Amino acid sequence: MINTPVKQRLRSNRQLSPGLQFLIFTCIFIGIFIVFNIIGFAIASAVYGTDTINQIRLLNLSAPHVVRALWLMQLVGTTLSVFVAPVFYAYVIANEPVAYLKPRFSFSWQMMLLIFVIMFVSNPLIEFLSNLNQQIPLPKWLSWMKENEESDRKVMDAFLHMKNVWDVIVDVLAIGLLTAIVEEFMFRGVMLTIFTRWTKSTHAAVWITAIMFSAFHMEFFGFLPRLLLGAFMGYFVAWSGSIWTGVWAHFVNNATIVVVTYLYQIKVIKTDPDNQHVFNGWQYVVALVITLALMILYHRWALKKAPEPDYDGEELD
Repeated sequence: MINTPVKQRLRSNRQLSPGLQFLIFTCIFIGIFIVFNIIGFAIASAVYGTDTINQIRLLNLSAPHVVRALWLMQLVGTTLSVFVAPVFYAYVIANEPVAYLKPRFSFSWQMMLLIFVIMFVSNPLIEFLSNLNQQIPLPKWLSWMKENEESDRKVMDAFLHMKNVWDVIVDVLAIGLLTAIVEEFMFRGVMLTIFTRWTKSTHAAVWITAIMFSAFHMEFFGFLPRLLLGAFMGYFVAWSGSIWTGVWAHFVNNATIVVVTYLYQIKVIKTDPDNQHVFNGWQYVVALVITLALMILYHRWALKKAPEPDYDGEELD
């Protein structure tokens, strides 16, 4: 039996054009997503019964077991499928798990602290874009999205209804950590690598991936703020070469929402997390200046860390 050298095998994989890679990955994700949603639906039906499934269809979230069934369907149908697709592609199809998933810890812990600060300092910018997004009229051909967003909002409110600290921990792990890991593996892992090789530009790859990340959530009135968040995560990963910087930023954003929502529910804070009029004009400007300065600082710190070579000596973007 003749063994093909590793470098030769990897070069043969790279003969696939990035466009074809994107098409293959999209087909794989859609297939896995459909299969896992069917499995999630089947498990939920078997565990909680058809009556619970009917209540889900009616969006009767107060009915017994409905929220638990929704959690099960969410974790199996969406979370697990978004994780399996990029991992399967990176290991089986591309055969370049390091290049496509970027699992290395090639960053300093000071950079993680800086990411934490950026995610909080940029909050006024997120609010500004959210308010701007609300002023954009919804095209008629996307009118279905309004009802979809309202349904998703009701489900998320049910997920975020926390009675005690244990509920907070569960939501932080499920909504904060798990969601951060699987979505970063997909968007700032596989997708960012494909588009970086396709466009030959880090900036183009980051923003294209951010657009796809925001569109994936199917929320028209949340598109712009999520676009900016996606761009932040994209630059964190692209400049550091590690997926964990994006996971950390994603986790900080999601976990903060969970914790602030709980503190509001138990009346520790008075500011409604859904209030999009907390900041004013000059605070938007100050946040923009500080965020840009911190992003430049992050980039400089990332450049001090020598990029680790890919399998055949090619540096990761």
